[in-house]
Amino acid sequence: MKTLKCDLCEVTAEGETFEEWMKALQPHYMEAHADVTNDPSHGKEHMEKWMAENRVRFEAE
Repeated sequence: MKTLKCDLCEVTAEGETFEEWMKALQPHYMEAHADVTNDPSHGKEHMEKWMAENRVRFEAE
């Protein structure tokens, strides 16, 4: 089980896989960073970039 911080703050989430970690982080992200998740300029390309960058962070742990 890996524990990794949110990319925007100090809150942590745990998961065996990147997908599990991302799912565990989602409720926090939707509440604490709603401004980011609801930004209309953040489309598919932004999400793909976020996933790629955070997968690297998760795998480096």
